[in-house]
Amino acid sequence: MSPSRTSPCLFLLLVFLSFSIPSTFSSPLSTISISHFSNVTLVCALVQSSPTNFFDLNCTALPYRTQRSYPSGAVPYAAVAAGDDFLCALTSPPDNSNATMRWWHFAIHGSDPGKRIYRGPSLVALAAGDSRVCGLIGDARKPTCWRWPEVSFPAGLSFTDIAVGRDFVCGLSNYGSIKCFGNDSDIVGREHPGNFSSVAAGSRHACGITTDGKLSCWGAGAPKVPDFPTGIVSMALGANRTCVLRANGTVLCWGDNPQLPCDIAAEEFITIEAKGDAVCGILTANFSVVCWGSEIFRQNHVVYDRAKPGTCVPTSRCNCSFFPGSGSFCSDNQVICQPCNLRLKSSSPPPFPPPTNSTQSSGGTSSSKKGRLVFIVLGSVGLGLGISAAIGFVVFKHCTKRSNGRVHDTLGMGSMRPTPRVGPILDGRLGPFVEEFSMEALLRATDDFAESHKIGSGSFGLVYRATLADGRVVAIKRAHLASSSSRTIHKRRVQERAFLSELAVLSRVNHKNLVRLFGYCQEHGEKVLVYELMANGTLHDHLHKLKNSPLNSWKARLKVALDAARGIEYLHRYAVPAIIHRDIKSSNILLDVEWTAKVADFGLSLTSPGDEISAAGTVGYMDPEYYRLQRLTAKSDVYSFGVVLLELVTGCKAIHRSGEGSDSPRNVVEMAVPWIEADEVDRVLDRRIAPPTPAEVEAVAYVGYVAAECVRPEGRERPEMSEVVAALERAVAACWVAGLDRSETQRSR
Repeated sequence: MSPSRTSPCLFLLLVFLSFSIPSTFSSPLSTISISHFSNVTLVCALVQSSPTNFFDLNCTALPYRTQRSYPSGAVPYAAVAAGDDFLCALTSPPDNSNATMRWWHFAIHGSDPGKRIYRGPSLVALAAGDSRVCGLIGDARKPTCWRWPEVSFPAGLSFTDIAVGRDFVCGLSNYGSIKCFGNDSDIVGREHPGNFSSVAAGSRHACGITTDGKLSCWGAGAPKVPDFPTGIVSMALGANRTCVLRANGTVLCWGDNPQLPCDIAAEEFITIEAKGDAVCGILTANFSVVCWGSEIFRQNHVVYDRAKPGTCVPTSRCNCSFFPGSGSFCSDNQVICQPCNLRLKSSSPPPFPPPTNSTQSSGGTSSSKKGRLVFIVLGSVGLGLGISAAIGFVVFKHCTKRSNGRVHDTLGMGSMRPTPRVGPILDGRLGPFVEEFSMEALLRATDDFAESHKIGSGSFGLVYRATLADGRVVAIKRAHLASSSSRTIHKRRVQERAFLSELAVLSRVNHKNLVRLFGYCQEHGEKVLVYELMANGTLHDHLHKLKNSPLNSWKARLKVALDAARGIEYLHRYAVPAIIHRDIKSSNILLDVEWTAKVADFGLSLTSPGDEISAAGTVGYMDPEYYRLQRLTAKSDVYSFGVVLLELVTGCKAIHRSGEGSDSPRNVVEMAVPWIEADEVDRVLDRRIAPPTPAEVEAVAYVGYVAAECVRPEGRERPEMSEVVAALERAVAACWVAGLDRSETQRSR
């Protein structure tokens, strides 16, 4: 392809993706707070509630340990801040539309409903002092304070971080300097010079962390900073105590009673907060909230067994990495960012999904690498049990063997060693959410695998619809029973490998865009897998077989594309170890009863691509670089997904006839990409769908450009799945806006 053809599309794609890249600033929002009222200390945190499973605001009054909950309603709380006798909670919708903040006065007796003191663009920072609360608003990061008419800021001022003391507020400028406002003459006008990365405030003093990790403090209550190694991540300033979170996750304090209790002194922390004589933090080991510094915590440091450790944001908002297991606190594929300079030793993430009550779990680190086009790709994070990940790796090491380089069918593989049974390797170690079914129960559910229950077939075996004894409607995939003849022994080994692969992968992942595995059965030579039922079949059937499909609209097709992309992104970036599917195609994208798309069929999936040389996949979808050079990477899945995007845009099969009555096969990539790169996407749009509106044409064209980038011949030129997800999110949003615009126009008529 000539540069003149590719450069306009590449330019448009880069511009398009750049619009979806959020600010790289950190998001200084806290999910725990400390307040003092009368003789009571209140520790507040976002704690999982039942039965909604939202993380609602909960406050514990100490020393009495009485609790009060502040339910959030339809939109969950994102952050909290508190001072002397008041509490603030911020909601922030996933679409970053109007955020709201409520204020409660503890001095008001009875059930105070709180008052809404803010509604507007999302806040990117929130901080409270003794009696003040301030924040940074929107992308402009405009500093604003509530119920503090005496303080004002120059027009156009922008901060990246903000801190509030008793009578002052300090902000960190875009250039790394600190500027303070208010009535405290020991703080305002006496700011220390330097290049800072963050700022914090106590009642009468302020501190900043320099870009090289050192601490600088000033004000009436400023401590003498001790001589200790650099590498400070964050600060918590109380009345007479200053604490810092260091790069290794441990906490160091000085001032009055600086020593941490022995049982938590060596623990790793995610975040810390201080107010008065109390200091609290969230542990990485189990996300519990522990407090110290005051006599009221002497008998029991743990205030909450499990709390939300930070604000959920899209993965692209994290500059470096995110906390393992943090996806269990979030929705819509979001995570909780980990500061770039926080290097934790823990490695085992908490289990997923989170328990409905307090349990112990473990946290860890994740790796990162740089993406090709627009941002750093985050390290992978496991949401399944760590032991399952290790077991899955063992399975692949035992099951995978180098073979010849010919192309296999959907579940085909080269010759391999005999694979071990599930029993000694996986049985009992698949996590609490994978069941072992008896063959007797499955026979009852399918009327002895009656023909009337059959809903599909594949190279692995037959698929049956069934209703289990507990009422769950499921899909049961039963492997073909193979004889011991030499002709069928290879097929049996292929089935064994696919069976183990599906178990190893699906037992340790949990995502709304991946088909859920309920369990398995292995008795008397049978190999059976039990899945959630995907009532609306495959994407392939809706694109190529059904004449009147609900997917015959651009909005619906782009939504399906986004769903599937999120599932693949999860495999590449969140699973530990990362998973390469190797057989992404429209027939392996299934649709549930609510038309949510989910990726299925993990029989070819690998977690150790270096151990696999022979190419495997489906003709028309297979990465040519993988087939030609035996070089497997996550970009091989990206290529296959690009073919699926072209199917969605054109309505053509991956391999189709070149014309009516012609038997000459043609690849959809060869057919569509030249028109897309010539900026003539309309020439290849599926004619079965009503012509798109102007706004929809733009969105579909963007998807065409993304597809063209995905199917580049060289893997290094293709985008990461995270970039594809970001692009599809904007395309889907554009289609929805277009639909709303049409509705408004019709109503106005």
